[in-house]
Amino acid sequence: MTNLPPTPTLSSILVEQLDFHWRRQLRPRFDGLTDAEYFAEPVKGAWNVRRRGSGTAAVQAGSGDFTIDFAFPEPDPAPVTTIAWRLGHLIVGVLGTRNAAHFAGPPCDYESFGYAGTAVEALEQLDAAYDRWTTGVTALGEEGLSRPCGPAEGPFADHSMASLVLHINREVIHHGAEIALLRDLWAHDLSDVAATTG
Repeated sequence: MTNLPPTPTLSSILVEQLDFHWRRQLRPRFDGLTDAEYFAEPVKGAWNVRRRGSGTAAVQAGSGDFTIDFAFPEPDPAPVTTIAWRLGHLIVGVLGTRNAAHFAGPPCDYESFGYAGTAVEALEQLDAAYDRWTTGVTALGEEGLSRPCGPAEGPFADHSMASLVLHINREVIHHGAEIALLRDLWAHDLSDVAATTG
């Protein structure tokens, strides 16, 4: 009789889908991020994370020394966003609010979050949010993944937690790729762009 590997569970498959990409490709691409890169605006009028009071966007949300640019409704076309903005979106809008709603994370929303004033701090925030998310998803098990995700997900309340996990996987991969592209542009074309805040 041969020893077969255990059949993977749905939760382990969903975690591994994101975590393999995170460990092997995405998170290593963020190593060495500088403050100049973090704040660099690839085009005029980009949305960014800025020192409080220095922004011009219709909404400047945040509780600390730095705020994130927003507008409601979003302009059409939407502004290009910086690495700082995209990391803020991943930390708060993608992972943080879901951690708070589903995995006993601290309260988290765009208006009250303390945005990072350095690249190192932003990556620490990202790592903490990611770790809480993957730990929470792992602990759901088959029963937890099949239950509805509930009112925290608004019109998607009746969708399963598995559907939410797949959505978050897509979001992290998508926005992570945008950050990686901005890093590529910085390395080749934007290294002389002055940081607009910091």
